[in-house]
Amino acid sequence: MTPVDNRASELDGPDPRRVVQVITTQRAGAGRRGSGYRVNGDAVLTAAHVVSDAVSVRLRFLTEDGDTTELPGEQVWADSASDIAVLKIANNASTGGLCAAEISPVRFARIARPVDCEAVGFPRFKLRPDAASPDHGAPTWYRDSHHAHGRTTPLGNLRAGSLEISVYPPEYDPEPGRSPWEGMSGAAVWSGGCVIGVVVEHHRSDGLGRLAASQVKRWYRLTPTQVGRLNELIGLPARADRLTQLPPPSPPVTPERDDAPEVREAVRKLAREVDTQWCREEQRRRVHTPHPLAVRFRCTPTRTLFDHWENIRKAPPGTEPGPLPLDGRLDRIAEVYGSIPSRRLVVLGEAGSGKTILTLRFVLDWLSARAPGDRVPVIFGLGSWDPSTTSLDDWMCGQLVRDYPFLGSPSGHGGIVADVLLDEGRILPVLDGFDEIAGGLHGAALRVLSRTATPLLLTSRPAEYSRAVKKTRVLTDAAVMELEGLTVDDYAGYLHRASQPAAEGGPHSTVWGPVLAQLRERPGNPGAANVAEVLTTPLMVALARTVYSDSAGHDPSELLDTTKFASPEALQDHLLAAFLPAVYDPTPTGRGARHRPRRHPERAQRWLEYLAAHLDQLGTHNLAWWTLGTTMRRSSRMVVVGFLAALAFGLTTGLGNLPVDLVATPKGPRFAITRGLMVGLLHGLVVGLVFGLAYGFVSTSTPAEPSRVRIQIFGGSRERRAAFARRFMLGLGAGVPTALVLVLIDRGVIEPLGFDDGLNGGLVGAAQFPLEVGLGTGLVLGVMAWLEAPIDIKSEVSASDLLSTNRRNVGFHMLAWMLVIGLPSGFVYGLGAGPVRGLLAGLVFGVEAAFGGGLGYGLSFTAWGQWVALSRMWLPLTGRLPWAVISFLDDAHERGVLRQTGAVYQFRHARLQDHLAHVFQARHPAHRSSTPGKTDWEPPFTATASWLGDTPQSVIDGNLSGPTHGNGI
Repeated sequence: MTPVDNRASELDGPDPRRVVQVITTQRAGAGRRGSGYRVNGDAVLTAAHVVSDAVSVRLRFLTEDGDTTELPGEQVWADSASDIAVLKIANNASTGGLCAAEISPVRFARIARPVDCEAVGFPRFKLRPDAASPDHGAPTWYRDSHHAHGRTTPLGNLRAGSLEISVYPPEYDPEPGRSPWEGMSGAAVWSGGCVIGVVVEHHRSDGLGRLAASQVKRWYRLTPTQVGRLNELIGLPARADRLTQLPPPSPPVTPERDDAPEVREAVRKLAREVDTQWCREEQRRRVHTPHPLAVRFRCTPTRTLFDHWENIRKAPPGTEPGPLPLDGRLDRIAEVYGSIPSRRLVVLGEAGSGKTILTLRFVLDWLSARAPGDRVPVIFGLGSWDPSTTSLDDWMCGQLVRDYPFLGSPSGHGGIVADVLLDEGRILPVLDGFDEIAGGLHGAALRVLSRTATPLLLTSRPAEYSRAVKKTRVLTDAAVMELEGLTVDDYAGYLHRASQPAAEGGPHSTVWGPVLAQLRERPGNPGAANVAEVLTTPLMVALARTVYSDSAGHDPSELLDTTKFASPEALQDHLLAAFLPAVYDPTPTGRGARHRPRRHPERAQRWLEYLAAHLDQLGTHNLAWWTLGTTMRRSSRMVVVGFLAALAFGLTTGLGNLPVDLVATPKGPRFAITRGLMVGLLHGLVVGLVFGLAYGFVSTSTPAEPSRVRIQIFGGSRERRAAFARRFMLGLGAGVPTALVLVLIDRGVIEPLGFDDGLNGGLVGAAQFPLEVGLGTGLVLGVMAWLEAPIDIKSEVSASDLLSTNRRNVGFHMLAWMLVIGLPSGFVYGLGAGPVRGLLAGLVFGVEAAFGGGLGYGLSFTAWGQWVALSRMWLPLTGRLPWAVISFLDDAHERGVLRQTGAVYQFRHARLQDHLAHVFQARHPAHRSSTPGKTDWEPPFTATASWLGDTPQSVIDGNLSGPTHGNGI
């Protein structure tokens, strides 16, 4: 069950549909009336004295139309000392217009300074006659609600330990012997979107404008067992230090900067884009559904890992300020970071411990409280940074342009906007994955980070960070905290509420009931101990939820079986292996399932295994479409690219010769067809060999990066003029010998076989053709060098957008080849043969140049061409990837297998990528990589027929239903 979004009510205060009037029948005397609040699906928080000695309890809810719904209640927990009680709704039906599935849990807080507060209850002074009394007899009476606004302070009622709440008093005391506030007891007291107490008393000596409330902070004087029970019933945090602090610590006020308008607009737009991006990612990953996991952190006990507190707290010389209180939970990370004067924090955690979720939560919370002039937090995945070759600012600039392309626009101060934002301190770097930097570079990276005084938040696994600190020194001015493991109490409610009720065992039982009972009651049992150790990380809890809560027919009790899972490692492998079959369950469930492409689980898993092995070979976590074919053997790639270039040039040349020979010679169709086939075959072989070898030469370095074309005819810089000259000479040097080989084939092979069409121009034509081709090729490459404005590979916000941009670029290349070579060739030929033949020859030469030269160039030298040749043709043909690759990646992202950062994808966690790569290598041991980053390998050929069977082609494409996105080439 997925709760609806009730964030508005959580942030603003009490939801009127969850306010309760508590009506009791006593063993002796008149019954009592009080107030309460529905804190979760079936629990109502109230005051203990309201329900003490009650024979029965009725809970009355208000509906949106002003009517009431009354249900029986049952007392399940009470404590007279703190004067709080928890009632259970006996019939968990829709109340107040809300059903149990729509009830978001409340948050609890403690106050550190005076705060505004509010409460909704049913006091006696709101007693009203019911105008709708039947038969005009004695009127019936009812109590209407009262929304009390006031202020409270932590320093009032110190001895009693209650909150003193100052509110607007009633106009008069209707009955001197009784308090007009009777019936308000049990109302939840709210501040800052959190419950801070429960109204319990009105001392007449305080006057009519003072109430007393049992404050949440004092509830932790209960026994650990009682606190644990409240945690289970109402979601009270297990420890007092996990309560939200109100008001939050105020960050230093940053004055609005006197920025240029373009910079201010870029900062505002960046803040919106970052917030939108990570809100969507948080929703896809369901990190807060049905409620947030209680991820906790604490200051690291290893003193050698962080700097002196004097440096962290920016204390004056000669002072010893002492440590900062850095313990807390996930929803306090922005608050804790804001309390660090140096604004430099390192978060350590093992794999799957919640580092990525923490960074996501930090960014969203920081943005929600961001003041004008504050930095904008941006998450950077550190795995692609090489500190030995690229400065931190240059690398971050490239990352910014990748994910937010508007930051690549020119700035009035020179350079691009991303550079200006970095130089002027408008970016707060959230550096995720220090441990993912290439081995041997951690020390260099830490030295670079220490030399900069930029505020930052850095995450890492403890081992890699500790080794880097030992080799260099601690990160300057940075505090260090560690993520703690989850306990049974932290995830019990999460797994319980994420599961469907069990068929047997009562309405509140789920498939997780027996497992959670074992973990609590028999923690020493080997099976329970294994499960408890595995579920200490949010990653494994999320996998367990996906496998056993989101998919029908799976019983988590099998996790306790030590004959199947003898160790925690075996359990982890099981959850990782079962994750993909669960998310690719062909049974359509959930919202939007009808529009989601249906994928065969085994095929989807094999494709993802190939992708994981591909990333493992490249030594990266970034899955980019332009690198998908780069882990094939270079010789295989050369053959594929050469074959396609030969096919493109051979077909266009052969077909282009047909109309020329039919119009310009009297030898008839048979001669034209035979000559066209021969010329197409031989010329295609030559051109295919040239482009295949050219690809092999350029592919020894990094893969071709996507770029976009910026048309800028005037104002060429010295660098652009130099690029024109270099490319012109390259084209001339490649075009002349290629054309000479084609002339030799025509004169030495085709003519002796009797297929001379008499249109070669003799010796003049033999000398002229290589010169035309060479000059034309050089001119095309030079013009493209003049017009092209390559940008960083991270220039688009999605893979399909970047793919479309580069497809247009190759089309522009082909048009340039057609115009630059075809038109001059036709003009020169027409001078001697006439305008009709010249037009025809120009058209033929132009088409051949476009599809032979332009497309061959695109296949060999551009990212899109290599994508088409390798990832859209060869890899799907051999069964390693689906035909609709981008659609498959988008779908995997929607299912939570991948996450997206700009134009690249990543597996949702490095553990999942490692697991899939290991499975792939186990299936293909001959192709296991022993050298990370080596890009010269190839999985075994998988015959297409073995993947197809009797399945329709649409199923193989993964497109049984629903639209595909970004798949056209």
